[in-house]
Amino acid sequence: MIVRIVGGHGGVSPGFKNTSYLIDGKLLIDAGSVASGMKIDEQVLIDDILISHSHLDHISDLAFLADNCFGLKDKPFQIHTCDTVKKNIMTHLLNDEIWPDFTKLPNKKKPTLNFNTIKSFEVFEVGGYTIEMIPVNHPAGGHGFIIQKGDTSIVFTQDTGPTSEIWTQAKKRTNLKAIFTEVSFPNHLQNVADLSFHHTPNTIEKEIEKMPLSVPIFLGHIKPNYQTQLSQEIDALGNDRLSLLSSDDISFVF
Repeated sequence: MIVRIVGGHGGVSPGFKNTSYLIDGKLLIDAGSVASGMKIDEQVLIDDILISHSHLDHISDLAFLADNCFGLKDKPFQIHTCDTVKKNIMTHLLNDEIWPDFTKLPNKKKPTLNFNTIKSFEVFEVGGYTIEMIPVNHPAGGHGFIIQKGDTSIVFTQDTGPTSEIWTQAKKRTNLKAIFTEVSFPNHLQNVADLSFHHTPNTIEKEIEKMPLSVPIFLGHIKPNYQTQLSQEIDALGNDRLSLLSSDDISFVF
């Protein structure tokens, strides 16, 4: 699998894009920067979209993706997410007030976006990938994903504070090649991290004890205003498994 970090941050500023990870050019995880970080001819190649939760930095570019690719695809983008996320997006974003409802445009029989509701712990198949959706410790319908293709599995927790279930399931995988999770705030903002269900370097160090052994860990959702401090605090942990996703539009091959 080729994992492209279109955007690996938890905020927007020149040089920093919201969360969107692209697998093999066709499977998107979250839509925080898919329109602003990719060319339109790349956007139209996406088949399936996994949405981890409905916070704005993970869904905002869904609106512009639909607008950019309207009429250019012969089939809809298939969105896979939980019922809570679907309801939030349809109620607060694609409601014909904030943005057009692209689940019925150009028409209901041939829409631009189509939702598929997935339940917690459900395993489903899309485009040659086997995906398990697992709840994590984050509001707005928060889930992570374990994605398998061939003999490779990768964990994506996206936004989460300290959690358990996804690590229990990950430990069952003998072919796990990488873990993508998050670190959002520096240690002095631990209270903010706790209240918003995010990690600091201190809590991610404890979280590693729950994770499968000897698997590389990539940390995203970095707040742009704290990136330098986060980099210093992650380096201070002295754990060579950890890599901070400090640059956007980079790719990894697994």
